[in-house]
Amino acid sequence: MKKPFATRPLLTLLAAATLAMPGAPLNAQVNLPALGDSVSQDLDVNAERQLGDRYMRMIRIDPAYVQDPLLREYMDGIWNPLVTAARKLGHISDDIQSRFAWENFLVEDKSVNAFALPGGFVGTHLGLIAMTVSRDELASVIGHEISHVTQRHIARRIAGDSKNSMLAIAGLLLGVLAASRGNADLAQAGIVGGQAAAQQMSLNFSRDMEREADRVGFNVLVEAGFAGSGMVSMFERMEQAYHLMDSGAYPYLRSHPLTSERIGDARTRLALEPFARPRGLAEHALMAARARVLMDPRVEAWQALENYDAGARNLKDSGGFEQLGARYASALAAIKLRHFDRAEGALRSAELTLQLLNPGPQEMATAGRQLVYLRAELAQARERPADGFAALDKLPGERSRPLLMQRVGLALASGPAATAGPALRDAADALQTHVSLVPNDALAWSQLALVWEKLGQPLRAIRARAESHAAAGDLNGAIDRMRSGLRQSRGPDADQVEASVIDARLRALVYERQSILGEMYRGRYIPPDVELPN
Repeated sequence: MKKPFATRPLLTLLAAATLAMPGAPLNAQVNLPALGDSVSQDLDVNAERQLGDRYMRMIRIDPAYVQDPLLREYMDGIWNPLVTAARKLGHISDDIQSRFAWENFLVEDKSVNAFALPGGFVGTHLGLIAMTVSRDELASVIGHEISHVTQRHIARRIAGDSKNSMLAIAGLLLGVLAASRGNADLAQAGIVGGQAAAQQMSLNFSRDMEREADRVGFNVLVEAGFAGSGMVSMFERMEQAYHLMDSGAYPYLRSHPLTSERIGDARTRLALEPFARPRGLAEHALMAARARVLMDPRVEAWQALENYDAGARNLKDSGGFEQLGARYASALAAIKLRHFDRAEGALRSAELTLQLLNPGPQEMATAGRQLVYLRAELAQARERPADGFAALDKLPGERSRPLLMQRVGLALASGPAATAGPALRDAADALQTHVSLVPNDALAWSQLALVWEKLGQPLRAIRARAESHAAAGDLNGAIDRMRSGLRQSRGPDADQVEASVIDARLRALVYERQSILGEMYRGRYIPPDVELPN
């Protein structure tokens, strides 16, 4: 069973904050993270970004960190316009723009939640995507969280109480991560363990901050081209589900409690805006269905979703898009269960449903594209790569990351290198070009490692696997693998060009780790082999 965020770093971080106090022995400090000497007094932009980076180094290596190319692309299509709109409206200064990460990420969790971390990071649970019925609803939540970042609410809460110790701050931030996983007990343990004051029992934002994030977020939502009705309908959906909060399914309501005032303010703002019809309903229905399948990887959950389309005819929503999503979910769940005939039937039903809905040329194209990818995914699972490549040929001219990853997956499913050599070499070339342009793509590096292994290039595979760890922020793992590669390069038949690359990258990674440790423990000697805390 996967351990949730905050369970693993909980004791480590609390101990770290304790050891960061004056007088702690040096060897203890360099093995645990510190939060900085003055963070309780003033959390400037650089310090806030450093805090966010430290937490993201833990999050990116968590098994619940979602790397699904299609969902990541879909979220980027919502995130990027919102950030651009916030910048256009003047909510993001040049300083904040250049120093913050402005990165969204997905969490494999069925609870309904989204949360902001220091430094411009925003996480979204798959459960939130699954419960929304339009991209406008989802965008309203993301816009709200972006506004917490642009208005620097996290920094204001941390720096607002000069009496907070570093230990209390560690506990408060742990509460954010624990609450984001829907675990109230862990959140409370982190905060109480951090000796926070009674009135600071979480990093929940104040009512004034929530109202500010609503107001700013609504303007950002509309400026980005989304329908303002998305915020109102999302609030109404949350209000209807309020009674489910105690079941743990809606942790977002604990950290962002709804009030009649907030709902009324949103309706008032909507009345002042020109009416905008929600768009992209067909594609969103498919992506919400994908999130519904991926948010809970238990066999029994997939078995329930495999039959989700059985009641699709009885689903009542605007335009029948819920039926489309139900059939997509059934097909994907059947693929996961390797019930391929069942998946084929559900996929054909989804394709027919889309044709009957006929949502318009643009929506037909975007939704049809998602069904093409699902057909390629089915072909890969059935080890029929030719069928998958044929399906992808229906996307002429596309140059996207999902297309690259799907083609690589089909190449890997093409059998041994003796027969799949050309496809594998094409995949290696494409991935090598991609990572040279996007070196922080951990998934691409890990896929490249698999390709090099099948092509009989062990040294290149080791380096690619090391780069995957480095891209995820796991410098310790990257350095260990680079050193392993360097040892293997001493053989008589080793690729000496690749060995020299590994040697250079190893030196760069060790230097990067030393720089991070130097920021954490300024003015102290750090031995070269000291590792970053996990």
